Amino acid sequence: MRRTGTAQLALWEKVVRASLESDDSFRRALRDSLEGLGADTRQLSKLSRVSESSLYKILSGERANPRLSTYRRIVNAIRELEGGRLASEPFVAIIAARPSLDAIEKKYVEVAGRRVELREYAAASMEEVIVAAVRAEREGAQAIVCAPIVSTTVEKITKIPVSACPVTLCRQPLLRAAEIAAAKVFGEPRPPHQAP
Repeated sequence: MRRTGTAQLALWEKVVRASLESDDSFRRALRDSLEGLGADTRQLSKLSRVSESSLYKILSGERANPRLSTYRRIVNAIRELEGGRLASEPFVAIIAARPSLDAIEKKYVEVAGRRVELREYAAASMEEVIVAAVRAEREGAQAIVCAPIVSTTVEKITKIPVSACPVTLCRQPLLRAAEIAAAKVFGEPRPPHQAP
């Protein structure tokens, strides 16, 4: 089905479409996207690896035609910001049934001196787990924690580390699995198991 208006488009798509219209439309769409995301040029610069001065020149019209590589980095950064992924805080997605998520005692784990957020994704069926895994990866999850019965399927559909909950090992298996997943991402050896 072909979309005709811009109301259904994502912000990054509006930036791309506007860039095909004119330089002014591109600048306006880029400004509107940043405003809509609650982001500033500093955040866009950090995420896109385009200097703040270059972004200022692009937004002010002083630099009308950015290089294609610069344009790509800007659009990809807008996509990441729109997906809820700010580079400042990594997170591990925990996909489980709501009662299991409600039992989690912490919202963060510490790994290699780094605070890693635990973001919950409720799922009650295999289909919901698959949708949650794809969504978590799209939103920038660094790793996924899920039940052992679905972990092999999740590993096949995502490109990030997957850790299954070691249910029989401790009272907080989801937290333990999150620590293991975070350790995979940040290159730390597997944390030693501590009895509850």
